Amino acid sequence: SSQHTRAVVEEKGGKRVMSERAREEIVEKVVKAALPEEFLKGIDYKKDCYVNPTGVFLVGGPQSDTGVTGRKIIVDTYGGMVPHGGGAFSGKDPSKVDRSASYASRYVAKNIVAAGLAKRCIIELSYAIGVAEPMSIWIDTAGTGAIPDEEIIKLVRDEEIFSLTPSGIVEMLDLWHPIYGATAAYGHFGRKAEGNQFPWEKTDKVALLKKKAGV
Repeated sequence: SSQHTRAVVEEKGGKRVMSERAREEIVEKVVKAALPEEFLKGIDYKKDCYVNPTGVFLVGGPQSDTGVTGRKIIVDTYGGMVPHGGGAFSGKDPSKVDRSASYASRYVAKNIVAAGLAKRCIIELSYAIGVAEPMSIWIDTAGTGAIPDEEIIKLVRDEEIFSLTPSGIVEMLDLWHPIYGATAAYGHFGRKAEGNQFPWEKTDKVALLKKKAGV
C-alpha cells in the first residue's frame, strides 16, 4: 500500500530540549491514543513520530500567531471545487508554506496537465515544521492520467523538475518580490503570468516533464 502514517506533535514546554522519556510518553499517551488503530499498522515510532522537531518550543498561541491573515481562503483559490488545507495566504510571506506550497501545487498541477500527462490533476502536499521535504505527496488525476498517478508522483518528487522544500519553492517561483498586491482581488489562480506576476501560472516545465515521462 502507498499509505503511510506519520505523526507530528508540537508540545509547548520548558527551556530544555525534550528528553527521550518525555517523547516516548507523548507517543504513548497522545499519538497512540489519538490515531485509529488501522493508521498505526507498520508505523515506526522512532522514525515516523516527530515530536517538537524544531527543538525547544517556548512561544506559542496568540503571542506568536496573531497577525493580519485569514481572509476569504476559498474565494482566493478555487471556489470550493478543490480541497483546501485551511491555511490562508494574506499576511504571510513566501516562507510560509500555507501560501507558497499552494502556489507550488498550482504550478505542478498546471504543468502536468499542460504536458498531457493528465486532463485533470489534484495535488496534495503535506509539511511538518522543521522538516524541509514534504511529508507526503498525493495526486489524483480522476482517471484521466496518460500514465499511472504513482508515476506522476515520482516525476513530482524529481528535484531536476520541481523543488518542493520551502526554500526550493521560493527559488523555483522567484517569490521574493512585492508581487502580491494583485492577488488582493479576483483570486490568486487562473490569472495570466506576466513579468514576475503570478509565476505559478507558468507552464515552463512541460518539455522536461514529457522527456522524463517518455511521452
